[in-house]
Amino acid sequence: MNKLQWLILGVGMLLNRTSFASELNITVTNIDTTKGGNIIVFIYYREEGFPKNHDMAFLSLTKKAMDENLDFSFVIANQELAIKVLHDENGDGKVSKNWTGIYPKDGLGFSNNQKITLTGPPNYKKSKIEILPDKNHVIIPIIY
Repeated sequence: MNKLQWLILGVGMLLNRTSFASELNITVTNIDTTKGGNIIVFIYYREEGFPKNHDMAFLSLTKKAMDENLDFSFVIANQELAIKVLHDENGDGKVSKNWTGIYPKDGLGFSNNQKITLTGPPNYKKSKIEILPDKNHVIIPIIY
């Protein structure tokens, strides 16, 4: 965690001693580096917008897809959240579709080991996880 994140965490805890604030570490695995582009991690605190509306994600962080595994760190304010990971191959910040126009072409990953199925993307209730101070590391593989 960088100094700014620690400062934000400390100020948040001082302003509201009853609120939850913690560090969340996410390791994204199974990245196909031959596809180039970026890996984007989205954090959602509520069902609204998950997983399709990236503008409704509370937090997001982007890194170049240069390694098979990448680590991301966030300062979070809620214990309950859902995570979406996108391998944005063309850099447009959106999920590109394959030739059918229905299924994703880009690699995706979700918290709680959720996957896209014939019925569509996972919902928030199945994807949500609880973050605790001693349980703050999540591993999410990209599925292509």
